[in-house]
Amino acid sequence: MVLSNSLSSMTQAIPKLVTFEEFVDRLRENSGVRYELHNGEIVEMAQPVGEHEEVKGFLGIEIPFEIKRLGLPYIVPNQAIVRPPEKDSGYFPDLLVLNRANLANEKLWKKESIVSNAASIPLVIEVVSTNWRDDYHLKYADYEEMGIPEYWIIDYAALGGRNFIGNPKQPTISICNLVDGEYQISKFRDSDRIVSQTFPELNFTPIQIFQAGLA
Repeated sequence: MVLSNSLSSMTQAIPKLVTFEEFVDRLRENSGVRYELHNGEIVEMAQPVGEHEEVKGFLGIEIPFEIKRLGLPYIVPNQAIVRPPEKDSGYFPDLLVLNRANLANEKLWKKESIVSNAASIPLVIEVVSTNWRDDYHLKYADYEEMGIPEYWIIDYAALGGRNFIGNPKQPTISICNLVDGEYQISKFRDSDRIVSQTFPELNFTPIQIFQAGLA
């Protein structure tokens, strides 16, 4: 009888997985809270700390400035969803660069600002929080499988595992470039000049990003 009750409790504890379509419907009903969908599980995104927002704010100025300076057909949306095709997952990157020229090929773009085509996404950036495994494992794998050409993982607080950011841990920017269908990772620290294939003329360092341009 005890075993039966235990099994019953376990069954009740198993979260109900939802489809991507159900997730989008719930977003409309809960617009005041940020959620992502991770393999069918709705995940509430924690309120980011100030340093996280400073890093995001710095890039939110520098990247659009570079787009305008070069006259590229790119935009940086505020609330677009990246959906890995055929998966019950949906992500809100910290910074997303979209190629406007390909948005006509995105079936869900006009009505729901959802993108799934790698040709629409030259660059995606995630600023690492306490759920660092999502950025280094889950999203890394999905962005790579999608074929997104460039993915930045900005770990300003050195939260990631030692195999990603070194031992002892140190603040690191990992830039993943797609080569023959797989990400090749370049790591930048301290005063290294950031090298981006999407924006090769960028001229700032990890220190400037980590200190929101004040260094």
